[in-house]
Amino acid sequence: MKATVWGCRGSLPSPGPEKDKYGGNTSCVQIEHNDTCLVLDGGSGIQRLGAALGTNYKEVHILLTHLHIDHTMGLGFFLPLYNPNLEIHIWGPATTIESLTQRLRRYFSPPLFPVRLSELPSEPVIHEISNSEFTIGSLKINSSYVCHPGPTLAYRISDGQSDIAYMPDHEVSLGSSNFPNEPEWTSGFNIANGVDLLFHDSQYKTEEYASRVGWGHSSIGDSVNFARMCKVKNLQLFHHDPMHTDDSLDALIDEYKAENMTPFKMEMCAEGSVFIL
Repeated sequence: MKATVWGCRGSLPSPGPEKDKYGGNTSCVQIEHNDTCLVLDGGSGIQRLGAALGTNYKEVHILLTHLHIDHTMGLGFFLPLYNPNLEIHIWGPATTIESLTQRLRRYFSPPLFPVRLSELPSEPVIHEISNSEFTIGSLKINSSYVCHPGPTLAYRISDGQSDIAYMPDHEVSLGSSNFPNEPEWTSGFNIANGVDLLFHDSQYKTEEYASRVGWGHSSIGDSVNFARMCKVKNLQLFHHDPMHTDDSLDALIDEYKAENMTPFKMEMCAEGSVFIL
């Protein structure tokens, strides 16, 4: 599998020279394997992905974790949606009162966006999922609800040899009354356990999280404890706060590495990073 990061910023696009290293685009990660192309989330990073995709694939599958605006704001600017010769599938969660199609129509409609969902030339196929297991091409995918405001999914993707977990919005410390000492009761453990590569929400410094409990995001310390509990091989700290500059992110991870030994690789995720598994 090949994973390419097109956006790893959280909450709001925040471009600028002070953020060139880690990037300012919101969540979007591309997974490629043989002739299968998955797009994890439709944040602002999906615009550049769409422009670069070309004609390499006959179909593209967009897997949405949830429908907060930072994870959907780029959908209308994804060029493949306007190609009638491409088959586009959109996967994601419904709510108890609205189907996924109804939820997507709220974005693809004025005044939020001028083109309606029914007017897209690709006529995307909509799939509702929850705690689900399914296959797309040669890839096996598991989705599971995790702790974040509103219906929010995490994904585990396997090609039979390697596994990737994608959890960009996840308040892991709320998933168990005894985190990180009870793995089986921790939100997202079944998705991340033993994976080769984990993209995980690490939006806050420890001191920032104390005043933001319940907002749906994790501190870097909780993210590392979660990765240690799950015995992952590579942790990519994801969903950077829009106020955090390159310098502050560098200082944060340097400080954490200096004070804590981890049995796995750990990095601040950077837009443009490519991982080959």
